[in-house]
Amino acid sequence: MEKEQLGQVLSELFPSLEINTSQDPVRVKADTGSIHSLAMTLRDDSRFQFDYLFNMYGIDREDRFTLVYYLESTIFRHIVAIETDLADHDNPVVESISDLWKTAEFQEREIYDLMGVSFTNHPDPRRLFLEDGWAFPLRKDYKDDINFIER
Repeated sequence: MEKEQLGQVLSELFPSLEINTSQDPVRVKADTGSIHSLAMTLRDDSRFQFDYLFNMYGIDREDRFTLVYYLESTIFRHIVAIETDLADHDNPVVESISDLWKTAEFQEREIYDLMGVSFTNHPDPRRLFLEDGWAFPLRKDYKDDINFIER
């Protein structure tokens, strides 16, 4: 399946998605509430078979967070990037996809630990690197009074 076909099938299944097939990989912008169902469809639908979450990261845009998920179908050699914006900068929350891909478990913990984005239904939501009570150092409003670091 070519990128344009992939975008066409996705837009038929999820009409609310913003899909950009002119970039490589195909970029999909989705609502936060539909991330889990979209991810499950991409994994389970025989036309897609995205069986590998190979990267996931967060971006602090000061007024909101953006999460980006990179999925690959090792069968069809497709790659797709899914973006979602979390509007609540003070308490960002999204549903975990760690039940779909085990690789999400540690990536979600890292995003929580460094940016403060919480993942509902995560099996182990502990901090990964930092101690409890530590601030989130990759946030743009991070201040470390001990080491005089300000972002």
